[in-house]
Amino acid sequence: MEEGEFFAIETFGSTGKGYVRQDLECSHYMKNSDAGHIPLRLPRAKQLLATIDKNFSTLAFCRRYLDRLGESKYLMALKNLCDSGIVQPCPPLCDIKGSYISQFEHTILLRPTCKEVISRGDDY
Repeated sequence: MEEGEFFAIETFGSTGKGYVRQDLECSHYMKNSDAGHIPLRLPRAKQLLATIDKNFSTLAFCRRYLDRLGESKYLMALKNLCDSGIVQPCPPLCDIKGSYISQFEHTILLRPTCKEVISRGDDY
């Protein structure tokens, strides 16, 4: 870690046993910013990637958002983007049945004399 760098600190709280794992059907995705250019053969995958780039860039999105944008019959194209490493699936986090899990995140900036939490506001 060096001065001037930013870091995201994520913690997960659970009402279960505290052993969080990815499970269940995936509905959330995020474009992989480190993927670089990967040639796609499927025209539908190219079209879906253009929609993702235009509307979400590297922010997380869910299939419901694609539906709202008018996308349809995109599951095979989305699978192709995931299989090629362009899009990363983000499955739900689970603990024991009936428990709840929450995510908290802060962004910190390393300064010369301190660590500044820049995501902290009046409400958090």
